[in-house]
Amino acid sequence: MTARYCSLAQQSAPAFAPGLAAERLNALISGHRMWVNGTVLHYYFFDRDSDASSIPDPETGETRRVAWAGSKEQQDVVRECFQEWQGLGIGLSFQEVRDRSEAELRIGFQLGDGSWSTVGKDSLRIGLNERTMNFGWDLTVPGERGTALHEIGHALGMLHEHQSPFAGIHWDDEAVYADLAGPPNFWSRDKTFFNILRKLDPNEVNGSVWDPHSIMEYPFSDGLILEPEQFRAGLNPPGVLSRADKEFVRRWYPPTEAPGPRELVPFRSVPLRLGPAEQADFVIEPPETREYTLGTFGDSDTVVVIFEERDGEPRYLTAQDDGGTAHNATLKARLVKGRRYFVRVRLYANWGSGETAVMCW
Repeated sequence: MTARYCSLAQQSAPAFAPGLAAERLNALISGHRMWVNGTVLHYYFFDRDSDASSIPDPETGETRRVAWAGSKEQQDVVRECFQEWQGLGIGLSFQEVRDRSEAELRIGFQLGDGSWSTVGKDSLRIGLNERTMNFGWDLTVPGERGTALHEIGHALGMLHEHQSPFAGIHWDDEAVYADLAGPPNFWSRDKTFFNILRKLDPNEVNGSVWDPHSIMEYPFSDGLILEPEQFRAGLNPPGVLSRADKEFVRRWYPPTEAPGPRELVPFRSVPLRLGPAEQADFVIEPPETREYTLGTFGDSDTVVVIFEERDGEPRYLTAQDDGGTAHNATLKARLVKGRRYFVRVRLYANWGSGETAVMCW
């Protein structure tokens, strides 16, 4: 029987400045969806009667309105899976909130709409009243817990493992199209190509070696994979976090055991010397309420994120990266006297001497 698969929405490719050196472009591609380390990701479960949308029945074509709310039992599965990812000791943390405007991740349980998630920071582009993640079948059924781990993996920035160019998978394309066109998925050829047959850029994938045991790997029935030969009879990942999954997420989001953030004072630059994917954290306590500009200087590719402290926690405010251009990451934000803000600067890659600096003015 064909498995039910996660379906990612097609997104336009990120635009980077033309003429970038290959190494610089590779670093930008690999990191543009990843969160800065130390981020608290807040998640919200849709629970109102009005939280619903109409979907067509794949067999009859008739539309029906289906609610997004899920049972407590299903929500508990998702809560446990957030805890499992966080329990790896990564530098991200998760917290459930009851106000959707406070959540970066907004979760629905609309049956019949498939299971899917935005990838990493793509969730910030979604409206506050829209889902960034959905579970389209019952997670309490034995063997379905891995679906929640898988979708949270997407929310952390991970992509489908079978689409890795390092996998060396030779598909029977037409068999794949035919298999996914039928129940329970009813996918179009475009959706099947995007989520299964399409190869990812080598810099987008979760590692330089294919991991058939990854939580981000689909199961496949026999006759769909022609090569490698050992998977002609089917591919059946265990549905749990693999060793490579854990290594990848710890590498991107290492435990934050460094000393507390340094103070960033207006009109005083702070020099930095960061290695690729390293990060520096700062705190701002503005002396007056006004619009401030924050930016980096130097020959480096950086992302700068501002958080506002609310109830003792950092809440995402705004962010900017230089997109590989000759310009440095610069952003404007209205900061209020008496409040506390955190600034996090993460480096995609170093160029030249690797010298850079950050300043608020």
